[in-house]
Amino acid sequence: MGTDKESRINYSDRFSDIKPIIIRRCTQQDLEAVIEVNEKELPEDYPYFFYKSILDNFPEAFLVATDKDNKVIGYVMWRVEQIPSMDSLRYVNKGHLVSIAVSQEYRRRGIGTTLLSNSISAVKKHKITELVLEVRVSNYIAIKLYEKFNFTMKSVKNNYYRDGENAYYMVQNAVTN
Repeated sequence: MGTDKESRINYSDRFSDIKPIIIRRCTQQDLEAVIEVNEKELPEDYPYFFYKSILDNFPEAFLVATDKDNKVIGYVMWRVEQIPSMDSLRYVNKGHLVSIAVSQEYRRRGIGTTLLSNSISAVKKHKITELVLEVRVSNYIAIKLYEKFNFTMKSVKNNYYRDGENAYYMVQNAVTN
């Protein structure tokens, strides 16, 4: 296994108290902090084994953002699903964005964009034919972020979330690396 590559986000002086933000692969030691960010920032919760399974199976597509003190302030995780091809008898790989979150106090600084950009590049190494995600219809900020990455709304999933809110099913046709 090669070395983990890190991305650094450098901000203007007005954000000098938090730089540099480092984007890197998640480790098992990060999982509790990832769960903490998820539970604080998102209404959907997952059990520990779910995060661990994604980390074990798709480590290159499970990234964290850390602050200058190495505190996890955001994360993104994808899984790869094999589905039957629509035009042949073979299976194709679909990248599914499971979850992305950034701590409230660090939002609107490009961290989510960087997490998404780096993770899309990583997940596409699995010969992905399509990237998909679900997003709450009320989450306008996330929808705008996904549209910047050329995701388009394909359908609505009614009552998708536990609280009954609908989700947009968004798709990006991927070009494999």
